Amino acid sequence: MPFAPSDRLSSPQNPRIKQLLRLQQKSAERRALGLTLVEGLRELTIAVEAGVAVAAVYSCPELAGEAGLQALLHLFDANAAGPEWFEVTRPVFEKVAYREGSDGILAVLRTPARTLADLRLPANPLVIVLEAVEKPGNLGAVLRTADAAPVDAVLIGDPRTDLFNPNVIRASIGCVFTVPTVAAPVADIMAFLREKGIRSYAAALAPEARNYTECDFRRPTALVMGTEADGLTPQMRQACDETVIIPMMGRIDSLNVSVATAVLTFEAVRQRTSA
Repeated sequence: MPFAPSDRLSSPQNPRIKQLLRLQQKSAERRALGLTLVEGLRELTIAVEAGVAVAAVYSCPELAGEAGLQALLHLFDANAAGPEWFEVTRPVFEKVAYREGSDGILAVLRTPARTLADLRLPANPLVIVLEAVEKPGNLGAVLRTADAAPVDAVLIGDPRTDLFNPNVIRASIGCVFTVPTVAAPVADIMAFLREKGIRSYAAALAPEARNYTECDFRRPTALVMGTEADGLTPQMRQACDETVIIPMMGRIDSLNVSVATAVLTFEAVRQRTSA
């Protein structure tokens, strides 16, 4: 059966529309059902190309336009059975959309289930570790850096935000699907790094911290970052092999965590590519 819309939804009381709102607003609903939302053709395309299963697609013709609908058809192959596809009237779509300037395409994805045991790292991995990340925007920005560099994995220790929060997907422009990303207890992550022989570098303000440009990131490396408000916990700093710092030459003493992560990550990439 060709991939085509099966129904047109026009009521905000429709059970499917109500479920979309619950998935958007409630992390417990996303966890219980193993589902999440992605809005935007670009992000959906990245997810599909990364092999993420799509349960249903919702489109608003008035917002998507002919070009958007044709791209959607092409994405799932017009000659093959794709996910369920529903057209949605503009007033109802604007109720479930969670971003400004929507392109009229929203999809329900089956949340990837990833564990540390699933990771297949190369012989000389470069890994980012985030402790207790809580802001979807920061996590999304770090994932964009991880994709661009690229790094081999992003490990989230004791996260305070849902890894597949729709806002993380939006902030990462879908890079949460392109970078192997795992949430796990901090203790498990540090044990994993030790088992794999990966040297960990804690980014922190500390007397013993070395300038990041003096460190050798050419060997198996984990760059360990804390929250903006509190930085790394003392326990995490002690568990790391070394402490590094990005010197601040102005009046402030720190950078946004996503910016600091990008600085350290691209220094590591520079060392590895110039060696």
